[in-house]
Amino acid sequence: MVKKNWALEGKNVYFETGRLAKQADGAVLVGIESTVVLVTAVASKDKQSEQDFFPLSVEYREKFYAAGKIPGGFFKREGRPGENETLGARMIDRPIRPLFPAGFRYEVQVACSVLSSDQQLPSDILGITGASLALALSDIPFGTILSGVRVGMKDGHLIANPTFVELEEGQLDIAVAGSDDAIIMVEGGAKEVSESAMLEALEFAHAHIKKLNAFQREFLAECELKPKREFTAMEIDAGLEALLRTECLAEVNRRCRIKEKLVRQNALADLYKEALARHSEAYPDSEKMFRAIMEKLEREVVRSMIANEKIRADGRGCTDLRNINCEIGVLPRTHGSALFTRGETQSLVVTTLGTAQDEQRLDELSGESFKSYMLHYNFPPFSVGEVGRFSGPGRREIGHGMLAERAIEPVIPADENFPYTIRVVSDILESNGSSSMATVCGGSLALMDAGVPIKKPVAGVAMGLIREGDRVAILTDILGLEDHDGDMDFKVAGTRDGITAFQMDVKIAGITRSIMEPALEQARQARMKILDIMDATIRSPRKEISPYAPKIVQIKIPVDKIREVIGPGGKMIRHIQDTTGAKIQVEDDGTVEIAAVDQAAGDKALEMIRGLTEEPEVGKVYKGVVRGIQVFGAFVQILPGRDGLLHISEIDRQRINKVEDVLNIGDEVEVKVIGIDKDGKVKLSRKALL
Repeated sequence: MVKKNWALEGKNVYFETGRLAKQADGAVLVGIESTVVLVTAVASKDKQSEQDFFPLSVEYREKFYAAGKIPGGFFKREGRPGENETLGARMIDRPIRPLFPAGFRYEVQVACSVLSSDQQLPSDILGITGASLALALSDIPFGTILSGVRVGMKDGHLIANPTFVELEEGQLDIAVAGSDDAIIMVEGGAKEVSESAMLEALEFAHAHIKKLNAFQREFLAECELKPKREFTAMEIDAGLEALLRTECLAEVNRRCRIKEKLVRQNALADLYKEALARHSEAYPDSEKMFRAIMEKLEREVVRSMIANEKIRADGRGCTDLRNINCEIGVLPRTHGSALFTRGETQSLVVTTLGTAQDEQRLDELSGESFKSYMLHYNFPPFSVGEVGRFSGPGRREIGHGMLAERAIEPVIPADENFPYTIRVVSDILESNGSSSMATVCGGSLALMDAGVPIKKPVAGVAMGLIREGDRVAILTDILGLEDHDGDMDFKVAGTRDGITAFQMDVKIAGITRSIMEPALEQARQARMKILDIMDATIRSPRKEISPYAPKIVQIKIPVDKIREVIGPGGKMIRHIQDTTGAKIQVEDDGTVEIAAVDQAAGDKALEMIRGLTEEPEVGKVYKGVVRGIQVFGAFVQILPGRDGLLHISEIDRQRINKVEDVLNIGDEVEVKVIGIDKDGKVKLSRKALL
């Protein structure tokens, strides 16, 4: 067993191997303070997969026992991974996937299990460093040392591996992975930080990544490492490649310049089929080799066009946006809707407003919480002209939805200012790159159409990179083709005043500041143009919410009056809801939320609750009902369960002999409270109103 500890920014970091999970190809415990994650790596021992992609799977699971908790639900055990676990798995997968050697096709599984959590520090970031160590300890050919660090910022000061509280109170939350040379992956959100502040945070993160990489090397130096396994990549027949290059390169070049996505894809597919048909007898059972060569030619052409000619497949220059069209109010009965179309990418976004009863309850290691704002992203197969299964959201849909949710969250009004549960749903109807950023733009429009008082509009754009030797081209608003054949997918969302969400994945060794800085500035300029176009459609939220949305009123009642509103066994609150049709939610602090689509129903429920909880006020006028008559005056009920004495001398300006000369039991009468004694007895006057 090998175990080593280090101090990083005042926190104890440690690695351990040789005690747990010894039958895995590589296994390591990675800990920070009392939070511990076990990371294992295993590769199949048989033949390589015959699929034309690398079969890597990453799992990230949080054990409830890690925080001394028992799962809820009927079965009382961990079930399918939650949203937080899915996002954690994606975050670990993205930086390691491009670093495996080309042609390696053995199935690999990296599994991260949170075994202990102090509920103070996030555990998902440990999975990146743990994956690097587990792969280094194994015989799996993975030669890069990389680490992950989360960066927060509070009061302008950057914090490495901040606590949940520091993240909640701060202005920044980004997870960064990288090698010694460059940053490989970024994921996170911010509260409108500037491009310069983001660059500073990335450099701060990279400095800590280098320290963690040094810790890894120091640890591995004391471990007994396994020799890396040999593997054979698919060999390309040089003669066939030369033949197809001679026959097809010019035609690939021509067809790659077709502007319409599906026409271009079909033209290239036809070229592949034609070449295969011509040479299938000479090269039998070589379909994969034909496809690999044709894809190589396509990649060369696309990259050469951009790097050398500064021309993209759809004819744009490197900094040009595609045509953008914004529409709002496109669906008649929804609370808010928008259709955002950018080139061949289209997002239909709908906002729905609900009550506190519609909040999402989350039960996670960090504790139980509730979400009153959520954004969901759907990517049906027809959006790319394909046939596929309609099932639950996959990892990609969850990840893209969270990116868009994070981008808009800083402008969502606080619950006390807008007491609605907000659900935004983006259905991608067409896709040719940057659908998550279309969701951000469409989501902002749909929220304003629904009358949600967001602080300001939010827009997003996806950037790309082509690097050929010394030639570098940074691309604005990338196509799916440019994402597939390019070196970087770099998404930035924000307002006019700063960045709210940031995501970057690279397929090369990494990205340095010399590339990141101009890319951020180019993204900022594009964001301003997109916001200008959105402003032309709707500049600020509608003044009124949809007539089909519930109207919510919040009032505060004394805590000791809560039981009067609820009644025995909930009898009173059910009576109010049944009578008015409104929905009523009562909180322990005395906050009462009344929601009704019909304004009159909400007003009636409000009146009934106020009647149950209101205290008489001196000087206030009430419409009461005579409940009893005595020689000396009348008892008038001015509030439910609350009577006051209307003395005979206060009934009229003229002297009267009997109360019954003016009032009878059951009469409605307007009275004014003229006094409340120390025992709470109420004195009324009718005379004061005459």
